[in-house]
Amino acid sequence: MTIYGNRLDSIRRKMASSNIDAVLVTKRVNYMYLSGFTGTAAILFISGARAVLLTDFRYVEQAAKQAPDYEIVRYVTDQYEEINKLLESEGIKRLAFEECHLSYKQYTQYLGKLKVDEFVPLGGMIEELRSIKDETEISLIRKAVDIADDAFSYILGVIKPGITELDIADELEHHMKRLGAEGPSFETIVASGKRASMPHGVASEKKIEHGDVVTLDFGAIYKGYCSDITRTVFVGKPEGEIEKIYRIVLDANRRGIEAVRSGILAKEADSAAREFIKEAGYGDNFGHGLGHGVGLEIHEDPTLSPRGDIVLKDGMVVTVEPGIYVTDLGGVRIEDMVVVNGDSALVLTKSPKEMIIL
Repeated sequence: MTIYGNRLDSIRRKMASSNIDAVLVTKRVNYMYLSGFTGTAAILFISGARAVLLTDFRYVEQAAKQAPDYEIVRYVTDQYEEINKLLESEGIKRLAFEECHLSYKQYTQYLGKLKVDEFVPLGGMIEELRSIKDETEISLIRKAVDIADDAFSYILGVIKPGITELDIADELEHHMKRLGAEGPSFETIVASGKRASMPHGVASEKKIEHGDVVTLDFGAIYKGYCSDITRTVFVGKPEGEIEKIYRIVLDANRRGIEAVRSGILAKEADSAAREFIKEAGYGDNFGHGLGHGVGLEIHEDPTLSPRGDIVLKDGMVVTVEPGIYVTDLGGVRIEDMVVVNGDSALVLTKSPKEMIIL
């Protein structure tokens, strides 16, 4: 059986336990995960007996090649007529939809046009499956991480006084594409000097100056899967508080990684790093979560934060990214990607974390 056949079995078991006759999958990363189809126009209809991929003329051939576990149905005018044929042929009474993906307008259209007794929310059923990666997924994520690691090594030779943050971001992204990336996982963050106090300070026209701290947060997409890395480097020897902050964040990163293990709540991992930073006197300067899941999306379950109530399980891939940000001074963040692996997390990111002075 293919990996997609296995995923079909998994979603069907969840459907049966929730008394769902069939489900419509409309979110792109979810239909990619369940079918292998990468086009931008598709709906999956999954029941206990059938797996159907509905698409338009543009993608029929591609869908047939990429999703052999599915019947391919082409719709000409709209999808509702074809979905109704499937509902009638299967005798579907209770149909589930992805309530976090459909707009209210789409929801009302489905509600008004589909001939079904109950139209019910699916919940996070597919996202729960996606949160635990199989060996194939981990190998693809590992490749995406390797590309980002290589890009970090490369960019150290590029960063110097006079170059702009935008130039650095462009060089990072071009290098990752040369290594096989489909593109960046998200808008590349390059925040230097006092701008490093902004956790999501995307690259600007600011020029690098001697004495700057430079935070780089970027990632690659490889065959649909994302990576995410943050490193903070210095242009010239750091002095005073910013050097102290770096050492605190580095230790918090280590403590966070050591805390990631199967069976604990996500918020327990967060607490391991957060309490250390708080005890060091910078609790108010660490305002985001310790990390998040990464896979087909750059942010997915589980979330490592004070509100993270998901139990960590083997195969989950998460970031560990503590940071301290001080207005008018700068900031430091150090981020690795790890796989939950029993009592000892498997660290995927290989880039050095000891202080780098350029």
